[in-house]
Amino acid sequence: MSAPLITILDDEPAIRSMLADALEEAGFRTRAFARATEFEAALRTATPDVCLVDLSLPDRDGLTLVHRLALERGAAVIIISGRAEVQDRVTGLELGADDYIIKPFDPAEVVARIRARLRRDAPVAPGGATARFNGWVAHFDRYVLQDETGAETPFSHAEGEVLRLFLERPKRLISRQAMQEALGGAAGDSFDRAMDVRISRLRTKLREDPKNPRLIKTIYGAGYIFLGDVSWN
Repeated sequence: MSAPLITILDDEPAIRSMLADALEEAGFRTRAFARATEFEAALRTATPDVCLVDLSLPDRDGLTLVHRLALERGAAVIIISGRAEVQDRVTGLELGADDYIIKPFDPAEVVARIRARLRRDAPVAPGGATARFNGWVAHFDRYVLQDETGAETPFSHAEGEVLRLFLERPKRLISRQAMQEALGGAAGDSFDRAMDVRISRLRTKLREDPKNPRLIKTIYGAGYIFLGDVSWN
């Protein structure tokens, strides 16, 4: 099996070189790009395991690109940015990014976060690539939800992480702390808001009544519980 492919999108040559050197020394394959147009063209011929994306790009808004990557590609996305404000981090996570690293950074931290991301993406029991529940089929290999008629709705990589967490622990209370430990990221308001947004989007895609959801229940002050019957294959 070939080494995981990591793409680097940053307009600063020194950062691209530093990241590529650190990642290749750690055993990863890399492809680096200075412009979003070059990066998007390369995606048509290769699917990376993780995308490192800077927000300040010369030819495209980085946040818009992150959102497209998350929704259309089902890609794992880690933002690397000099924007340190809390709202920027929250927005990036809400749009589908899996992690947010602030410049300046230690390349070893980036390598560690990528390794943690790939470990979380590796199949673990009891889950397989497909889960069936309450008339729905979740295809984690293609990042789509399929209803009883066969109609498909895509979900992002980040939304898929939350959905998989629920489907692997049906009818069990999952606390905020347990979600943070399972999904990674720093605990706090930005993580909580990102989780709220992802769960809200999942409920919408599952056609839940926002006032009385049947599957993903909020237990106020405690966490969430998924009430469906789940089978994996």
